[in-house]
Amino acid sequence: MDIKKLIIIILAVISLQVSAQEKKVDFKKIFKFGTVYGAVNGGTSLSDQDVYSVTNGLQTAVVETPYDYSIILGIRKFKKFGYQPKEAFKNGTENSFSDAATVGRWSNNVEFLFEGKIKRQEGESYLDQHHFIRYIADDGCSNKHCWKHFIAKVEYLQDGFADIEYFEASQRYRYNIDKVNGLSVNIGAAQRLSEPYGYDPLEEWLLSNNNLHYTFLALEEGYDVVFDGQGGVEYFNPSGNSVATSTEVWEAVAIPNVLSDYTEKKRGELKNTIQYSMVLGVDYYNYTKKSWMHVWGNVMPYHYDAGGEFSYHIYNEGQWIDYSGGIIFGHWFSKNLGVFAEGTYNKYWNRKWHGFSAGINYRVF
Repeated sequence: MDIKKLIIIILAVISLQVSAQEKKVDFKKIFKFGTVYGAVNGGTSLSDQDVYSVTNGLQTAVVETPYDYSIILGIRKFKKFGYQPKEAFKNGTENSFSDAATVGRWSNNVEFLFEGKIKRQEGESYLDQHHFIRYIADDGCSNKHCWKHFIAKVEYLQDGFADIEYFEASQRYRYNIDKVNGLSVNIGAAQRLSEPYGYDPLEEWLLSNNNLHYTFLALEEGYDVVFDGQGGVEYFNPSGNSVATSTEVWEAVAIPNVLSDYTEKKRGELKNTIQYSMVLGVDYYNYTKKSWMHVWGNVMPYHYDAGGEFSYHIYNEGQWIDYSGGIIFGHWFSKNLGVFAEGTYNKYWNRKWHGFSAGINYRVF
């Protein structure tokens, strides 16, 4: 994460909690009821696999996948929703779908989350981060059109597994349709800072027949091809190591790695772009001990086109719709039998990521 982004988020926490009378930072109020947590989790990954080769006689090799693990560190401050269970300890493996909700339960107070996780899953290492600050203003006015009913939120998300990373700030006016039953809608503006999603580094290497000139690309990246003059060929990577001794292996094994490394390198060279969008949202929360429903959704139907070589408007050939939402539902039919379903779904640019959980519980007395 860019250190400038982290500084902006920290300053936002402090500025939202400055006393209106004394103009002093109330650190006790900022962190009161907050929880600092850290945990290490691990377990067995994919089982070892035997690989056979008959190139130089029968040969056997074992492909081992290292164990899975995660290291998590964070600090959070929320007022729990009624359906959230009390935790003896937080270990970072919980599905906190409600973290993505637009509206929290704490009015006129800052809620925040700063969480980082390093994990290895099926042999691949990822870095996940989720940081946000949320402020819900409510002056206690009983009218629906109170001007102080607004939502301010800044957020940074990095999901290594879904390959999505962005910084977002939004400012919204909130209209309470039914304050008793927790139904409200909101409208405002959102600003997102991210890499230029939609950019395809391989497009410039496409030939007129839509094929890719991959060998020439590899040569430009430092690979080398050596012919022995007797019909044989050997391919070397930029470090001088042999990566293939036949065209078939070169195309099936080496070239995918060349394209992956090149794409990652070119994406990393580009500067982040900022996207200005209109945002519309809805939030509903109703809880009883027997049944509860929490639903939220956000839609960005219009995006300002600031121009630029890597504008997403170019890749999408015009406007597009981004959206996110979630649902948490639970119901006890009796003292014994209950069902639950919860999950989130997100679509930003050409990236989609989601998670869900559903099931049935039967209590035996």
